[in-house]
Amino acid sequence: MAQELQRPPAEVRYAADLELLARLDAELGRTAPKGWRLSAPAVVEFIVGRGEPGDKDYVTQKFIGPIAQVQRCVVTLATNRGLMLIGEPGTAKSLLSELLAAAISGDSSLTIQGSAATTEDAIKYSWNYAMLLAEGPSEKALVPAPMYQGMTSGAVVRFEEITRCAPEVQDALLSILSDRVLTIPEFEGARRNTHAVQGFGVIATANTRDRGVNEMSAALKRRFNFETIGAIGDADVETQLVQRETDYALERAGIPFRLPHDFTEVLVSIFRELRRGTAGGTGVERMSSAMSTAEAVAAGVSAGLESAWFGSGTPGGKELAAAIVGTALKDSKEDIARLKAYSERYLHGSKNPLRASLYEHLELDHVEKHTPR
Repeated sequence: MAQELQRPPAEVRYAADLELLARLDAELGRTAPKGWRLSAPAVVEFIVGRGEPGDKDYVTQKFIGPIAQVQRCVVTLATNRGLMLIGEPGTAKSLLSELLAAAISGDSSLTIQGSAATTEDAIKYSWNYAMLLAEGPSEKALVPAPMYQGMTSGAVVRFEEITRCAPEVQDALLSILSDRVLTIPEFEGARRNTHAVQGFGVIATANTRDRGVNEMSAALKRRFNFETIGAIGDADVETQLVQRETDYALERAGIPFRLPHDFTEVLVSIFRELRRGTAGGTGVERMSSAMSTAEAVAAGVSAGLESAWFGSGTPGGKELAAAIVGTALKDSKEDIARLKAYSERYLHGSKNPLRASLYEHLELDHVEKHTPR
């Protein structure tokens, strides 16, 4: 099944790790919270890894961040609080929520994608109106949305980009998070209230760049514990992650080679410099684009595919230039000027052959000419 999916969910891609940790829980006598598939320590190990490659009980590291932060996330969900993950775009908030749901519930698919078009029906439930008219309000006529499904099955529900939703839609979570109950007014008597069973939890994510779009109410904020997810601090660790994920993507695409390590190092260093606003110990103007680790992976995969299909088989400055332009430049003339200034200062005449080749292939004057004002 994993080979047929473009992007296997965490519970499919890492099924072997989940099975291993379930076995270790049994062997070590670790008890899982009610409704959870794994113990709390095993959930943390699933996310941050266990042991070293080659060990019998080795588990791969999937999320790079402080272990204490992951532990706090697990404790929050075990205490029936909502978990809010906030941070800059591309800092793996969605990945962390997916991994938590996969480890706790064995299913990360109960997901609400927040947007301006998201309605309360998409969060709680809706109706099959033909059946509703024929039979009246009934379980058959009810069309469960992720929140209803999570409450009745005891599973974690993920709410992506919650602050993209209108405030009145966000506040549909108030009674669910406080009383753990979902009211269906169309039903009568005891059926009117659907109570959450053990294992149910809510993980929401929000980008800090969306602040001011649809602010959460104070009442809703009180029902969440907030965790800020930051960018990866260590350049070597980020390089290893980008190398691993690009290799995985290229392998699944049937590409026989992997990105050269020196290529990945240059790719990551450029993204970090443009993201952090520092290069060579001096300041550079930051791009308005996130230049995140996730985007670095996408750029690496794009460069690898372009080289394999249309180039020499080894990605160089030409492929790197195309990948960076596609990631860094959206529709902002200012970003073109920022990237030009960066390239003149840190790529032009560089002793690193790949950086020098990148400068030759950026062609930013052509990009600027064809960018609408």
